[in-house]
Amino acid sequence: MSIRFRSALLAVLWLGLLVTASCAQEDTDSKKGDPKAKPEPKVVGKDGKTLENPFPNRFPAPSLEGGSAWLNTSDEISLKDVRGKIVLIDFWTYCCINCMHVLPDLKFLEKKYPNELVVIGCHSAKFDNEKDTEAIRRAIVRYEIEHPVINDSEMTVWRKFNARSWPTLVLIDPEGQYCGYISGEGHREVLDEVVTRLITYHKAKGTLDQTPIRFDLERSKLKSGALKFPGKLLADEPGNRLFISDSNHNRIVISSLDGKLIDVIGNGQIGMKDGTYSEAMFDHPQGMVLKDDTLYVADTENHSIRTVNLKTKQVATLAGTGEQARFRAEGGEISKVALNSPWDLTIVGNTLYIAMAGPHQLWSYVLGAKRMGVYAGNGREDIINGSLDDSAFAQPSGISSDGKYLYIADSEGSSIRKVPIDKSEKVTTIVGEHDLPRGATLFEFGDVDGVGKNARLQHPLGVLYHEGKLFVADSYNHKIKVVDIAKRESTTWLGTGKISTELSPVGLHEPAGMTAARGKLYIADTNNHRILVVDPKEPKPAATVFEVAGLTAPAPVAPSTEVTLSPNTKVTAVAAQKIEAGKTLKLKVSFKLPEGFKLNPEFPMKAQFKAEGDQTVISAETLAKSAPGTIEGKDAAFSVPLAAEAGKGKLTVVVSYSYCTETTPDKPGLCKIDKAAWSVPIEVAADGAKHVELTAVAP
Repeated sequence: MSIRFRSALLAVLWLGLLVTASCAQEDTDSKKGDPKAKPEPKVVGKDGKTLENPFPNRFPAPSLEGGSAWLNTSDEISLKDVRGKIVLIDFWTYCCINCMHVLPDLKFLEKKYPNELVVIGCHSAKFDNEKDTEAIRRAIVRYEIEHPVINDSEMTVWRKFNARSWPTLVLIDPEGQYCGYISGEGHREVLDEVVTRLITYHKAKGTLDQTPIRFDLERSKLKSGALKFPGKLLADEPGNRLFISDSNHNRIVISSLDGKLIDVIGNGQIGMKDGTYSEAMFDHPQGMVLKDDTLYVADTENHSIRTVNLKTKQVATLAGTGEQARFRAEGGEISKVALNSPWDLTIVGNTLYIAMAGPHQLWSYVLGAKRMGVYAGNGREDIINGSLDDSAFAQPSGISSDGKYLYIADSEGSSIRKVPIDKSEKVTTIVGEHDLPRGATLFEFGDVDGVGKNARLQHPLGVLYHEGKLFVADSYNHKIKVVDIAKRESTTWLGTGKISTELSPVGLHEPAGMTAARGKLYIADTNNHRILVVDPKEPKPAATVFEVAGLTAPAPVAPSTEVTLSPNTKVTAVAAQKIEAGKTLKLKVSFKLPEGFKLNPEFPMKAQFKAEGDQTVISAETLAKSAPGTIEGKDAAFSVPLAAEAGKGKLTVVVSYSYCTETTPDKPGLCKIDKAAWSVPIEVAADGAKHVELTAVAP
């Protein structure tokens, strides 16, 4: 990023102070006051130079009160709870592709500044379905969000901070003061720079709290199974195969059409790696299409198109660098081109068509060619008919074809579009509103069976052309609808409209993909982590669950056993300890916690050990191992295996623990994580003590 461009972005962030000043003064977590009345105290850095506050004209931030629920945390959080931290509030809605693009930037910042920065998501819904706390919970798990999220269902917090668009990021300093905001995506560098400046200043001032904080994540509460948020499906009837994009397991599952496991493509870890099936890595893959012995995969969050040679069982990258393309990129050589959230694929003749959700366009690639690029859509997010160049789409997420036309599930515009293969024809809208004043169509949604403009869908993610009709995954209405193309008539076919797992009548939860084979329809019931099989000829069908025999979830990555210390962890030297001879060394750790806090019994407290010097007295099995502790009140006990009845050695002990504010006996409040470390010289002798006592002092 150029210095000029970075400076412009910084100016935008600071300008946010002026835009939201009036509303932010109305409700604060701290005492109101004129920030100009009290001059900033002098702050001196390590080099002896005076540091200026990066945001001198601050004012108290509005409170976070007003949401209907909090997720990824055991209790609601106030700005007072996170005083001492830099707080970044992400105003988002889970349908929004731009909001999805911000998540990697937030993960980057959270990983880089784990002890200084707290991100809080404020989910302010666009669609009615997104106001539901359970729906947000599944979106949090699906997008692997690891920070607290407010369900701002009535947009209360949104209005307090005067947010205007999704996504908007608001920055609050460690003293609870509002610094500014920035909207849109692609601001990682400027946010990184601003956070660094705030850390430098507030660390020198003594107002920065670097104690880690732990949150109770929703992923520990939601269980999936062999499949996790399956996205798209592809049936190969001649080959007796069903391909399943097991999106949150980051793999492609191949099954026979009668449920026998054939193969698994990808090792289940997030990444972008070519190679054999067991070596290959994906990042939340979605749409697939088959041509001869090559499976094409939309590797959505890797912003790439991958190929799978089903004969040699090798995965390769056709296009995409792994980096997100800039807005309204035009394409280029496939070996160099950057893509932007490809979501679904189809092939007509010898051309691959791509529903490119990120730039709101359709792209195309002639198989074997050296370049790919835009096929339709001017990049504006809207539902506008017209020529291929003049038409506009809104996050196209599903694509199917009858050989003459492409049928598009245009999710953010809640419409089904018809795109010609013959470039002389125009793009039209089959179902849903279109060609309204700028942006108005994006808020025309609902659940209404009807014809053309009078029909309403709610964020459809999938479309399938089958036997002259279109089957539409009307995702946020939890239904499958059938569209008569000639009449432009949409009718509910499957689903009650209510979230459930019932099979008769059929309940769905945000279905996203469909395919057909052997007279049956296969449906990815995404949020229910299952595949359903239904007879499309039945007017009121029941469903069966498609089970893949022998399929299991990927094995979790084994955690590192290496003893690690953060830069802020002080190792306390302990006087030499004489220990009674025996099989184990008993360690007793007492915790001195801040007032109003108690140990968190739900946190898996562990001790890690490292032996140095004369190691004959300490068992080799102890090295780089973790031992669970037992908690009794404000104390914990650990046992360390010994190797000798006598001798000397030195042991480094690192204990990880969590402590929470006391709210109710069965509901801990905000929880923090800390580490305590000691260097303990050990002598084993017959007349030694029965245990070693250590004390951990939380900041």
